[in-house]
Amino acid sequence: MTKSPRSVHFVAIGGTGMGSLAGLLHARGLRVTGSDEKLYPPMSTALARWGIAVREGFRAEHVLEADPDLVVIGNAVRADNAEARAAIDEGFPYRSFPDALYELAMAGRHSVVVAGTHGKTTTTSLVAYLLKATGRDPSLLVGGVALDFDGSFREGPGAHFVVEGDEYDTAFFDKTPKFLHYHPRTLLLTSVEFDHADIYRDLEHVKQAFRELVSGMPPDGTIVAATAHAGVRDVLQSAPCRVVGYAADAIRAPGEWHARALVAEAAGTRFEVWRGGARVGEVATPLHGTFNVENSLGALACVEALGVPFAEAAAALPRFQGVKRRMEERGSAGGVTVLDDFAHHPTAVAASIGAARARYPGRRVLAVFEPRSNTSRRAVFQSEYADALAQADLVFVRRVPDTPIYSAFGEVRDRLSAEAIADTLSQRGKQALARESVDDLVEEIARRARSGDVVLVMSNGDFGGIWGRLLERLGKP
Repeated sequence: MTKSPRSVHFVAIGGTGMGSLAGLLHARGLRVTGSDEKLYPPMSTALARWGIAVREGFRAEHVLEADPDLVVIGNAVRADNAEARAAIDEGFPYRSFPDALYELAMAGRHSVVVAGTHGKTTTTSLVAYLLKATGRDPSLLVGGVALDFDGSFREGPGAHFVVEGDEYDTAFFDKTPKFLHYHPRTLLLTSVEFDHADIYRDLEHVKQAFRELVSGMPPDGTIVAATAHAGVRDVLQSAPCRVVGYAADAIRAPGEWHARALVAEAAGTRFEVWRGGARVGEVATPLHGTFNVENSLGALACVEALGVPFAEAAAALPRFQGVKRRMEERGSAGGVTVLDDFAHHPTAVAASIGAARARYPGRRVLAVFEPRSNTSRRAVFQSEYADALAQADLVFVRRVPDTPIYSAFGEVRDRLSAEAIADTLSQRGKQALARESVDDLVEEIARRARSGDVVLVMSNGDFGGIWGRLLERLGKP
């Protein structure tokens, strides 16, 4: 990019990354325009709050009338998209989202990239929060609404730019993973499992992407890695720089940083931190579940690698406010608490149920799951979802409409069966059912819920606004 743009148009502005970059540039004073087909909270409300007008649908005139200095094209946009075609054919400068983010906001800063199959959003927010709370004043862009920053982005004068690094591909004109475009000097790697079945063939294909990320680290860089996970250990073999390991299970995965003696409390989880075989202190995270202890420990290790003394970071950790849609309490009615969580991979589903049990000990957990992503709607994790959901007391699975599933490898024929999951769980003695209608799900949940229950709703979409509808129904006599 030869000069800084004064106006930018976003094609598919509603994505969490795209919308966040739009907000950052708008806050700088640039003229920002955008379009998308369907928006839902939290990005729809965020864009409206920032005063960024979004035009519905994709039409060539949206680009032509905006006459921008730069067009940013999201990774959900296809090659035949009317606005993308207009931008390219009419000669407007254009970039993918990750390239635009790096060139406009990250270049010249210390790039701190948080990558992994699970935990990216929470851990990215944690790292940025700890840097800010200890006076380092970082910049941030994260794929969710970080409550400590009242949004998904922040531009600070400090040396560090903390970004959530996604392994999904970049754009229709660039099929490399997004995280390769952020050129990390510090990399925090939380997990490596099979996901994004629409663009990755298998686990080995996923590992190839992470190996490329690891091998591209500068010799003077640092990788902070969750070494309890076999996939993480595998991709680290090509690391050209220092690796700092962390784990919530010291026996299974010896590493530099260990979390031990975990104690769940109403306000979060207390645990001991050990380093190199020596106990360095006890800390408290406001989060629940072993996976969130691991995320908290990784963030502590990461910021120490960036120069923050452990004692400073540990003192700030209890004040972390978290991220919207990550075990977010939407409200209570009729003695029933309703939680909203973003979990959609089997590992995350199991972890979220475990976290709900730790947060609300002795209470029944009713799991409500919507398989919405291109991966979860496939049969690839059919048995794994049943195993994960079996940890709940009652299970409700939404039967998603039989619409086409995007895949880079041809038509998808083997689809996830909500009924098969429910049948499998019923055979194990677990109450479970599948319904397509959100109204039907609300009625079934309300019929079976009793005072003291916790309803954990898991979806990476809007789920038809089920949270408010359920709370309203539970509140009726």
